[in-house]
Amino acid sequence: MRDFISTVGRSAVAAAFLFFLSLSLPSYGAIDVYTFDDEEKSERFAELMNELRCPKCQNQNLTDSNAGLAKDLKDRAYELILEGQSNDEVVDYLVERYGDFITYRPPLRLGTGLLWFGPLVLFVLVVLGFVIRRRGEGVTLLVDDELDRQRLKEILDDDH
Repeated sequence: MRDFISTVGRSAVAAAFLFFLSLSLPSYGAIDVYTFDDEEKSERFAELMNELRCPKCQNQNLTDSNAGLAKDLKDRAYELILEGQSNDEVVDYLVERYGDFITYRPPLRLGTGLLWFGPLVLFVLVVLGFVIRRRGEGVTLLVDDELDRQRLKEILDDDH
């Protein structure tokens, strides 16, 4: 009987170990490794991935995004850099396909003018609105009845 319990105990420990090991398998995450033949290309790639935005994730750069689209964009940028294209050519390629949204700093042109100057114009309009409103305000006194108006008039006349 004692041998049976020790055998069952060892089996239970082994089963528990395998169970908890199997729970950790889904947490395994793949890390994309991009190797370059020189350090300059590697630095350019890292710089581009930090400057380009994931179209799916909205406010994440390509480095931080785990979306499938971001992986595809990283892979394509990697290929373009290996082909010898410059950073500007890679950015132009991606902007052509995904629009100015993919860059954190869209170019200054008519279509993006609102992005660049919209906050400044809005700020100036709000400040002007406050200034105009303050100038238009005068002293407004609320008086309920005729007796109060008469007393108020006497007080104001005495000051002059």
